[in-house]
Amino acid sequence: MTAASTPSSAAGAAQAPLQIAITTGEPAGVGPELTAAALAGAAAHWPDAQFVVIGDAQLLAQRAKAVGVDWASLAASGRVRVQHVPVAVPAEAGKLDAANGRYVLTLLDTAIDGAMAGTFDAMVTAPLQKSTINDAGVPFTGHTEYLAERTHTPRVVMMLAGTGQRPLRVALATTHLPLKDVSAALTIEGLVETLRIINSDLRRHFGVPLPRILVTGLNPHAGENGYLGREEIDVISPALNAACAEGIDARGPYPADTLFQPRYLKDADCVLAMFHDQGLPVLKYATFGEGINVTLGLPIVRTSVDHGTALDLAGTGRADAGSMVAAVDAAVSMARHRRAA
Repeated sequence: MTAASTPSSAAGAAQAPLQIAITTGEPAGVGPELTAAALAGAAAHWPDAQFVVIGDAQLLAQRAKAVGVDWASLAASGRVRVQHVPVAVPAEAGKLDAANGRYVLTLLDTAIDGAMAGTFDAMVTAPLQKSTINDAGVPFTGHTEYLAERTHTPRVVMMLAGTGQRPLRVALATTHLPLKDVSAALTIEGLVETLRIINSDLRRHFGVPLPRILVTGLNPHAGENGYLGREEIDVISPALNAACAEGIDARGPYPADTLFQPRYLKDADCVLAMFHDQGLPVLKYATFGEGINVTLGLPIVRTSVDHGTALDLAGTGRADAGSMVAAVDAAVSMARHRRAA
């Protein structure tokens, strides 16, 4: 799969530094320590960016020690500052507490509001625990849906991507739905809009001039000419025809079990899968620890890690910060593209 062009770290010195917000996520999870680990080399890796870490300052300093980061020295560098939001109750690594569910949403709201106001050029989100937020009495499906609601965006697209030498990208036509509801959620209009968003954001945020998008079918063997389902005939193919008529290079529908091969992906910029567990297991197998989650279609830039809260690793210093580093790197790169556009 072709890699997007990535601007060098030597961005224009005359411009003000990019302002990147990072939410530290579930306080009992690995988010705080991964944030510290990722930012330890901020000055060297992202000299044109400053980072605003949104979370509990005392918790951050405590968890930074677990990964050998001197948080006071990092803050003194001028590249990183904390926007202090206190936890509702003391957080213990690995032990969830519903009392902090609303705290996690406050972190998100602070970053979203700042990004919408133009204070932040991008936001990066550490993993959160959906169950804790729901246990706090707040209906919550996920980051993607929450961002869409808070930014009043009628349709967003979840895309996970490998980075570095493995730039595989997989976007989803549907996100957090029970499998039995997927077919009814697929419409011609919805798929066309999803393809528009992918096409536009790959150009705008990733520097891909002419995106090529490969689209899976929904059913085994892409429906086997209708014998295994008609969604490919009645919905997906008409959507592809409509998108192509608009100048979008979208191809398919392809059987999902054979599409994810190098010979098909080598000249593609993104795969659009029909549901969550159709595309993401392949993506995560190929790129886990280096992958990122990007929300396309928003009026702001948002990236995240490709994993969860890893409660069993929280506070141990053993959690791998690779995905967090990649998410920060992608946010900076996307903000650069956006500023240059």
